[in-house]
Amino acid sequence: MNKRKAFLGLLIIFTITLCIQNNIWAANGNDIESIIKQYQQETKCEHVSVAVFDNGKITYYGERESLYQIGSMTKAFTGLAIQKLINEGLVDADGVVSDYINGFEAYYGSERADIAVKDLLGQKSGYTNIEKDYPSATETMTLAEWADSISGRELSFKPGTEYTYSNVNYNLLGLIIENVSGISYREYMEREILIPLGLRDTFVGTPDDNRIIEGTRLGYRHVFKFPLTVKEASIPAGYFYSNAEDMGRWIEIWTESCDLPEDLKEALSMVKEQLKEEGDYYSGWELFADGITGHSGGTPNYSSRIVFDKKKQMGACVLSNLNVAATTDSLCNGIFDIVAGKAPAELNRDIWTIFDNIFAIVTMTGMFLFPIILVTKKRSVLIAFDVILISLLTLVLILFPMTFGAGMKEIVFIWAPWSLAGGLSAIIADIAGAAVKLLSGNKNADNNKTGKGQTAEGYN
Repeated sequence: MNKRKAFLGLLIIFTITLCIQNNIWAANGNDIESIIKQYQQETKCEHVSVAVFDNGKITYYGERESLYQIGSMTKAFTGLAIQKLINEGLVDADGVVSDYINGFEAYYGSERADIAVKDLLGQKSGYTNIEKDYPSATETMTLAEWADSISGRELSFKPGTEYTYSNVNYNLLGLIIENVSGISYREYMEREILIPLGLRDTFVGTPDDNRIIEGTRLGYRHVFKFPLTVKEASIPAGYFYSNAEDMGRWIEIWTESCDLPEDLKEALSMVKEQLKEEGDYYSGWELFADGITGHSGGTPNYSSRIVFDKKKQMGACVLSNLNVAATTDSLCNGIFDIVAGKAPAELNRDIWTIFDNIFAIVTMTGMFLFPIILVTKKRSVLIAFDVILISLLTLVLILFPMTFGAGMKEIVFIWAPWSLAGGLSAIIADIAGAAVKLLSGNKNADNNKTGKGQTAEGYN
């Protein structure tokens, strides 16, 4: 019994250590190649491409032509298109969504609420990323069909009063682009934004191109290929593809270090004018400390980040084929620090990496406990096992949806590392094993009381 307590004690200490170990592995060395290598060693990510801009010179690391999904970095493209339409007088920033999407409604406090276009651009609409409140589109939905499916829903706060990040906002902007322009979102973005800016390797949705680096998913400290179909009605908020070369040019565009068409140059200036104080968000960009502008991107199988400083003419972008957003963010920030002549910031451990470590241990522990449960005869021990395991399972089933704003099915089978599914399966198997033993024990006890447990030599 003492050995079992010691084992469980060590297991608890080890798990807690993993939970709190978020910032303890600092970057080794002050060069970009070193921290990229360490990023790959820690995350197990196989493919990372980087573009670094420094006073007119672009340097690439990794596969510069390979294509990655860029996640929410897509929002800056959608936002630029809307700003162009605003400058042309085709969209009014103060106009309400229903002016551009016929029949669209939203409510706050059971009363009709008007959401302005600028509220969508600034993430102040009242929508959130909680999936059960505002479901994403299905694979077959158009933007119009998806918008109709969320029309009339109650907002989480009054439009224009609070900031809450939501993909809903930019998918609605994508539909506004379609309705105002009279052509598809894809066609408008290609014709009016991507081609004029010379971004020929940036694609609206998944291209038919063999340069795509397939997305992956973490599990038991390994990565597994994890292809997912891009939903057409989710593209404006987060599903462009691009490569390091085009992201290098994208930094050049926003630092205004290259020639641009006048209409788009004006739209770029108008976007940046809205970013005045640290923490401001507008048109797919956020203003950070020291005048740095940037945005991150994360999908179930990719993560990315871009930052730039127009005054200092510097910037960096990281593209990877694994969803470890916090670590990707810190890598990009560290690279930018190096370009700025500073020591690189620490690399942060992503929440999914932490959970992968934890649930890998849970899986192994569950497998270790299963045979113990099968041979245990004491009812008190079996009951204790079941109470603890059921409590743990219940805690996970309650806290994960609350924390991540999604259903447990989506978390387990799309977002989280595979080890979460394995760990939960191990817990459920242990619960079932203990329950079967308890029920079997009760049945044998009943049989003994009625004399059915007799043998040739007497009672069992």
